[in-house]
Amino acid sequence: MPAPIHSGRELDITSDAIDEVNVIKGKLWDEDSEFDQTKDKTQFRDYESACDRVKDFYKEQHEKQTVAFNIQARVDFKTKSRGRMSVWEAIEMLNTLIDESDPDTSLSQIEHLLQTAEAIRRDGKPDWMQVTGLVHDLGKLLLLFGSEGQWDVVGDTFVVGCKFSDKIIYPETFVNNPDTYDAVYSTECGIYKPHCGLDNVMLSWGHDEYLYNVFKDQSTLPEEALAMIRYHSFYPWHREGAYTHLCNEKDAKILAAVKAFNPYDLYSKSDEPCDPVKLRPYYESLIAKFFPPVLDW
Repeated sequence: MPAPIHSGRELDITSDAIDEVNVIKGKLWDEDSEFDQTKDKTQFRDYESACDRVKDFYKEQHEKQTVAFNIQARVDFKTKSRGRMSVWEAIEMLNTLIDESDPDTSLSQIEHLLQTAEAIRRDGKPDWMQVTGLVHDLGKLLLLFGSEGQWDVVGDTFVVGCKFSDKIIYPETFVNNPDTYDAVYSTECGIYKPHCGLDNVMLSWGHDEYLYNVFKDQSTLPEEALAMIRYHSFYPWHREGAYTHLCNEKDAKILAAVKAFNPYDLYSKSDEPCDPVKLRPYYESLIAKFFPPVLDW
């Protein structure tokens, strides 16, 4: 998809914003976000009035994300090669994808990644958090690496192997998932022990879990950044408070990181378009700080 052509005025606005954030220093990652204070947040995550494309997506996802599928997806991840490329090459490769699960935007992926990173940058958050905003959705490359559809790549995530939470979007659509009727998987804890910790449960397979596994051994991102990547789509947990019976003390700590990241992922989608050519040198310098030149995807 060709990059959108911006007017001179739009480029001036972007340039001015970049100059402004360059003088903001020293904010902590867990300070409240500021860029979204004047936004009307009622327009985001409005699934009740979402188009049929979004509703059909979640129906398919909820019917097909089973324990059996998730086990096989993890086996495939460990045994199949998907290629080698740099982080920026991955960003460019992803740019043809439109996320069918997202009711808030139809922008290309590079626009969303840059909007997220730039919102974090404008608020003066650390460079590791800025680059996390830039890369957080690169797991959507799964769609180009032979996924079965969008249903096993994008969308809100949830725990499989125990009772499906009523805090999940469109919970009624699990009626055709066979795990709903399994004697073990349909119980409150299912195959898990109470307070076993999220590290020990299986989330529905998609871009979060995939990218976390790509980056955990191929980056120097801090634990908070990896949590932001792994759990940013886990809305039943970080927004609705579900699955507390499976969480431990570590999860309480990383929840703060995921919540700190969420406004930038969600509310930047209405921001002005970004200019990838103008911003690339800055973000490639950040990428070089935290990633090797080439990664195994």
